[in-house]
Amino acid sequence: MLCELYVENLLLIDRARLRLAPGLNVLTGETGAGKSVLAHALDLLLGGRTRPGIVRPGADEAYVEGVFALASREEIVLARRVQSDGKRTRAYVNGRAATIAELRDIGSKLLSFYGQHEHRKLTVAGAQLQILDEVCGPEQRARLRACAQAYRQSVELQAELDRLRELAGARERELDLLEHELAEIDGAILEQPEYERLLGARERLRRLDALCSAAGHAASALAPESDEQAGAAALLAAAMGRLDEVAGVDRALDSLGERLRAVAIEAQELAGELREYGEELGGEDGSLEDSEERLAGVDRLLRKYGGSIPEVLAYAERARTRHSELEGVEVECSRARERLDSACAELRRVAKELHDARAHAAPRLARAVREQLAALAMAEAEFEVVLDERPLGADGADTVEMMLAPNPGVPAGSLREIASGGELSRVMLAVITASADGAAGACAERDERATLVFDEVDAGIGGHTARAVGERLRALGASRQVLCITHLPQIASLGARHFSIVKDTSADPARTAVMQLDEADVVSELVRMLGAHESDRAARRHASDLRKAA
Repeated sequence: MLCELYVENLLLIDRARLRLAPGLNVLTGETGAGKSVLAHALDLLLGGRTRPGIVRPGADEAYVEGVFALASREEIVLARRVQSDGKRTRAYVNGRAATIAELRDIGSKLLSFYGQHEHRKLTVAGAQLQILDEVCGPEQRARLRACAQAYRQSVELQAELDRLRELAGARERELDLLEHELAEIDGAILEQPEYERLLGARERLRRLDALCSAAGHAASALAPESDEQAGAAALLAAAMGRLDEVAGVDRALDSLGERLRAVAIEAQELAGELREYGEELGGEDGSLEDSEERLAGVDRLLRKYGGSIPEVLAYAERARTRHSELEGVEVECSRARERLDSACAELRRVAKELHDARAHAAPRLARAVREQLAALAMAEAEFEVVLDERPLGADGADTVEMMLAPNPGVPAGSLREIASGGELSRVMLAVITASADGAAGACAERDERATLVFDEVDAGIGGHTARAVGERLRALGASRQVLCITHLPQIASLGARHFSIVKDTSADPARTAVMQLDEADVVSELVRMLGAHESDRAARRHASDLRKAA
């Protein structure tokens, strides 16, 4: 229950504090006095949007605070500050800074707001379906979640199946291309060490004559094959012979002699190895043309599939993976079809559960609304809730059409086509009242203990109908708190607590004040609402009679 509403510097209101009572609270005032400012204040507590110009001229910020009593006898305080530019805003829950989303979530459980044009939502098919689903009870919410999940899964699986089918369409062509590329890579590409060896072999073949000549000349310089010429090895041997003549005389010279002997032996062996190198190089397998051709093939693959041997090998690995995927695409298609069939079967199953619950609740809702309409001066009206089929979606396969025949002998038609504003207001009130009375289950979107706020939903009605609407509002107040902003004396006279909003145009800028009325002031306000002067005795008697009848 909303115990107290405090508003500061919001539009025309300088400062106002309303202490509300259980049951029906009414708020009245002249047209243009600013009754809807309080509705806007409540909307801010629900996390509603702000706009420029919302802060009273000359003030730095607007502030709205609501104190709510919970069923647990605890209190919760929601508050909102709006800076003068109308854009910057801060939210509070029990004095703690909160997000607008938190304020909206908490506020929606405490307040159910029905604005001047709220009844127009009844003409929207989606809103009618939502109302019917709420009538079905909390189990329907679980079904709706399951349906949305099954629908989302079926959409995702259908997209996957479409992708696989598209893949299968181009499968043969892509398989041929991949097989050609893999054969090309496998037939020509080398591991990095082999590639480097082949590069070295090509370089040797390009300089073969020079290498053989260098090795031969070096070998001859060390140990000539002809006895006519002395080589380095022979000269070293001669030097070694001279040292041997004085061996054992001086240890230092003996040490040098050993070193000279090692050099002489190494020179002789090196000459042999140089000759062997030349002979082997001259007999190396393959031609320069073969090496050039082999390397040209490798270089072509490097340009085509990557700048290096590792990159080409990585491309080949990806191609093999893709090849395996394509080879298994038919199997994947079959599995995807099975998963999709299973998801669609689940979607149809849950949609049928939704439909069965709706089909069971629809006549119950229609009957309860007809009973309420009878008390709202529409006793002859016929009201039906008609289900029709549509393609499966996230909320099932049903459309809902609320049908109304306001007068006897008139064919029933959809609300959007035939209902007037006053009739729509009463239909909406009938739906809400049916919910509160428990006749049709949980029709209202929010918690059953939430405060109901009606902002001039009585538009388009008057006379006995207005009185009937007031009685319904008061009946609602028997089970929960109701705040009604109204311009009809028939409704205002039924309030358990009455507030009046008055605009002072002599102030600059104009100022609006909100006052709680005592019994004498209530009668005076009813006289004003009847359009009579304060001194009009007949009007005052009428106002007193309205109040006594309450």
